[in-house]
Amino acid sequence: MAFSEEALRKQLGKYKFRDLTIEELKNVNKAYPNFTFSMNAYTFKDGSQKDLLNFSGTVPVKYGNSYNIPICLWILDSHPFAPPICFLKPTVNMGISVGKHVDAHGRIYLPYLQNWSHPKSTVIGLIREMIAKFEEELPLYSLSSSDAARQSELLSYIAKITEGETDLKSKSKIGGGKNEGCINKITIVGAGELGIACVLAVAAKGSANKVVLLDLSEGAAKGGTMDLDIFALPNVEISKDFSASADSKVVVLTVNSLGNAQTYLDVIQSNVDLFRGIIPAISHYSQNTVLLVASHPGILDSVFEGFFLYCYQDKRK
Repeated sequence: MAFSEEALRKQLGKYKFRDLTIEELKNVNKAYPNFTFSMNAYTFKDGSQKDLLNFSGTVPVKYGNSYNIPICLWILDSHPFAPPICFLKPTVNMGISVGKHVDAHGRIYLPYLQNWSHPKSTVIGLIREMIAKFEEELPLYSLSSSDAARQSELLSYIAKITEGETDLKSKSKIGGGKNEGCINKITIVGAGELGIACVLAVAAKGSANKVVLLDLSEGAAKGGTMDLDIFALPNVEISKDFSASADSKVVVLTVNSLGNAQTYLDVIQSNVDLFRGIIPAISHYSQNTVLLVASHPGILDSVFEGFFLYCYQDKRK
């Protein structure tokens, strides 16, 4: 929605310092009238959610040429005594350049945020520093038409799975090209109860015409995997070899490791070690896949660390 002081006053009823927040946002609107404001649920790292005011738009950045960089800022209910949470908001034809001030999720980290102190720190000042840092290192890059098409198709495919659609008429290879021999393939990593449930759900929805279950447990397959063998589900393959996952559109990770963990940090480290072995192998056989993590939120960080480790090593070769 466009800026409306009256509407914001109603929406910010639970904000501790509503008047201070509104006055600051009025200044933001004057400087950047293209920003739009809304109230949405923000999900924190611990999985909790809270309705927060956020605004999005573009900021002008000069990096050789002039660029309009899309951003989104979330205003906490303790503003202006707590800094906003800042993200890039790339379009489908943009990729994120991970760097000193931007992570793979598009979250923005700046000294201005770390040193936030009211009344010295303001949203206008934050945006100015953001522009200055982006002019040193551009945070986004333009995807090629084929990359953009592949990304759009993948997002559409994920949406169909999530919504339970079963139309598999479109079997063209991601990125274009001939469609002969191309299939919609999903790999489930982990043969525990969650992995088996994922296989059964995907098979029941008809979301893919081939499903691979990677059983990483030691020894012969038993338990749930034996049930799959008994039922002889069509188009379901059980394997212990990562090569069976080749050319998967989606890979669902259901594995986790407790090891001999005594603390939460031990659990995280155990999963970092686990995913360091899994992600490079998955990425090798399915470089254009989408990774879905069905696990504890903390394990997600382990996945991305393993993935970035693979990408970094691959670039050095």
